[in-house]
This record gives sequence, structure tokens and C-alpha cells, in this order.
Amino acid sequence: MSATPLPQGEEKTRQVRAMFDAIASRYEFVNKLMTFGLDSRWRRRAVADLRLPPSSVVLDIAAGTGDFTRELNRQGQRAVATDLSYGMLHAGRQLRNRVQADASQLPFRTKSFDGITCGYALRNFTDLASAFDEMARVTRPGGRLSLLEVAEPASGLLRTGFRIWFRRVVPFIGSLVSDRAAYRYLPQSTAYLPTSSEIVAMLNRSGFTAVNHRRVMGGLSQQFVATRAS
Repeated sequence: MSATPLPQGEEKTRQVRAMFDAIASRYEFVNKLMTFGLDSRWRRRAVADLRLPPSSVVLDIAAGTGDFTRELNRQGQRAVATDLSYGMLHAGRQLRNRVQADASQLPFRTKSFDGITCGYALRNFTDLASAFDEMARVTRPGGRLSLLEVAEPASGLLRTGFRIWFRRVVPFIGSLVSDRAAYRYLPQSTAYLPTSSEIVAMLNRSGFTAVNHRRVMGGLSQQFVATRAS
């Protein structure tokens, strides 16, 4: 795997946007291959964990092609999709309300959403702390947040198998059916991700309370659920 340093600052923002624009047309297909379709189950649980009444207005940040957005709508919520990549939003199906935006500078009024979702994107934000601040700003007091992110099993054969799959097989599959550089970046990008305890602390500092972290399916993924402070 290439040892090329990961981009930082504005260069990271530019490269991430260009990368997702490039892979948009094949993104959902490759996701299903990478997770054996389990990501749909994880998103379904993550939306249910918002525990919001029907017809709540929920902002799906880094919505991509709309997996989370469509699940929100299926569960009776009114979803708004936003993403840095216009290509991803354009490739999405059934995205009635979509806005291209940087997560650290959301173009929405303060306290305008009942909930926030975000799937597997925290490591792609150039300024994660500012993104959390913006999530808190646009969420009403008492509103809910549910985030999914990659993780790694703690020990044993599951961790070994995961590392082989994620670091070697996934880039190979990506190179065959989509963009080689993008799917080499994917495993490397976990270096941007703070530890789970640091993410919990960051969410607290941004104004979320009762932050709960859980490992999903033995640590193949992780979820953060929280409530916007009053």
C-alpha cells in the first residue's frame, strides 16, 4: 500500500470532493460488496435509535448517494440530504431534498432540525470539531444524533480477518470495479479518525449529552447516539 502522506487542510477537502465525485456512479454497488449488505441493517438500527416521532425533520450529513436518507424516509421521517460532493448527490436515487455543503459550514438555520444522521464520513471531514459544532448548532434542544463509522474488532481471528479484508481485499475490489486510488485511500483514511473516547468527548464539548458509543457486530462498525443539550 502506498505510503503517500494523507492530505490535510484545504487540500484534503479538495481531494475528498474530487474522489467522491469520481466514484459516485459505482459507490452503492461497491459498498454492498464491501459489507455483504450488512450496512443496510446497521443504518436501519441507527435511524431507529434516533427515537424521534414520525415526520421529524432530520439532516443526513455526508449523505452520499442517499442510503441513510432513504432509510429515514422509509421510517417515516422527513429527510434532507447534504454532502460535500455534488456528484454523489446527483447520483443518488429518491433524494427530493438535497443541498451541497461542507459539514463544517452548514447553510441551515440554527435549531432547524429534530435529528442528525451521518454514515461513515467522520474521517473525511477536514475539521471534525467544527463539523460537530455545526451539527449541534442546527439541531434543536432535545434533538437526536446517530452516527455510524468504521471500526476494527478488538482482538482475535475477527480482527485478523477484518484487516486482511479491509486493507487488502477492499482496495483490490475497488480497483476492479471503480477507482483504484479512491479505494486505496479508504483504509488509509482511518488514520484521521480519533479514538471512540475522543469522539465522545468532542460531541460533549459541542453540546451533545448522554453520548452513547457501541460496537456493531463485534466491532466491524461503531455507532454514536446522543441528545442535543437544552
